Amino acid sequence: MPARRRALAVAALLGVAAPAAAGAATDPPTSALTHSRLLWATINVCDTAKHPDTIGIRASMPGSGRLGERMYMRFMVQYFKVSAGQWANGDATADSGFRSVGPAKYRRRESGWNFAITPPPAGQTYRLRGVVSFEWRKGKKVVRKARRVTSAGHRGTIGSDPAGASAAECVIQP
Repeated sequence: MPARRRALAVAALLGVAAPAAAGAATDPPTSALTHSRLLWATINVCDTAKHPDTIGIRASMPGSGRLGERMYMRFMVQYFKVSAGQWANGDATADSGFRSVGPAKYRRRESGWNFAITPPPAGQTYRLRGVVSFEWRKGKKVVRKARRVTSAGHRGTIGSDPAGASAAECVIQP
């Protein structure tokens, strides 16, 4: 790889955690943040040997570049209620509450949350997914928000088990 191309590749990799420029001229509009490809949620752990009866949800959100703003994520587990044919929220233990993931000056931030799941009774299966709520706040005021249901195909998620895992749903069996 030529030296110039290598330098650009390294700069692109470092850009993930590099601060975004501050100032009104570079502030992305709300729709740019809430529709960004950097805004996603995935399941990166699903009932593995290392993490039995566990669902792990990982998410990414773009920074706004605005000084004084902070980013927050809330991870929740939903289960498929067969009798109703729809998704339902889990109990209070299936909700992380909002967690600060850092200043919004960064290009993007990732975070995740693992939930221990009580194994289903013999002969039953749990079909689960994650829902992540995102908020950008200035002080206590929410200045924009978004929500994503878990989807597959997000490579390189930190803490994946097995490595590279990225799924929309998780099935747990006894």
